[in-house]
Amino acid sequence: MTTVHPVRVTEDSSTDAAPAEMTIDQLAARTGLTVRNLRAYAARGLLPAPRLVGRTGYYGEDHVDRLTLVREMLGEGYTLAKIQETLAGRAGGGATGALALHRTLMSPWLPDTPEETDLRTLAARAGVGTQPEVVDQLVAMGAVERLDEDRLRVLDPTLLAAGLQVVRLGIPPLAVVVAQRQVVELVEKAADTYVAMFRDSLWRDFADRGAPRDEWDRMQAIMESLQPVAAQALLASFRTAMASAIAASLADEIAALDLPVDPAPPPA
Repeated sequence: MTTVHPVRVTEDSSTDAAPAEMTIDQLAARTGLTVRNLRAYAARGLLPAPRLVGRTGYYGEDHVDRLTLVREMLGEGYTLAKIQETLAGRAGGGATGALALHRTLMSPWLPDTPEETDLRTLAARAGVGTQPEVVDQLVAMGAVERLDEDRLRVLDPTLLAAGLQVVRLGIPPLAVVVAQRQVVELVEKAADTYVAMFRDSLWRDFADRGAPRDEWDRMQAIMESLQPVAAQALLASFRTAMASAIAASLADEIAALDLPVDPAPPPA
């Protein structure tokens, strides 16, 4: 891949710039990046070369669009090296499609928007006193982040709400957190199974054929449909497993209680 060398821009007040063009300093201000960032992106080939007038480089809306794409891909978890590879292999337009497909693949599975709270509010929602050890466990399992000594960011509000409901049933918070950590490990294995099924049965063939553009909508639709189907199958399996676990673990203990038999109801 040909390296695009960054251009040293001099202060220029000439009228050589075409309408809507800007210097590197103006581009930095427009995109919220630093000139240093722009030069680093240019050195990696992530930013096309500017139009040169003497020693001054002028950038246009296509450069703004490219930087927007790079920032969005970084936000989606792409590394700079992967962005460079994607842009080089698909000449930008395909990279936009790759980002769209990535978002579609991820969006059905992402948790709700994180929310912030504090220890006192969290304890009140759970109906228990503040228990630092429980918060430590939540942080360790990646459910919350500490913002300071008192403030927390809840990364999956829906999961936390479900856990708080269990706590309000009378189960100790620490027991709920420990159990959830074990459940997370099992669910991760289930997720790996479903993703492997999708990858091995559909994705690899799609990728091996060069990810044809006319099939992207189909792949997106499949992944969007897989989320509710997988969730339904997982829930059905969980219900069956819960029934078996209750029968295996509690039936004998219930029988051993020697509970009194309720009298038969009088005849109608």
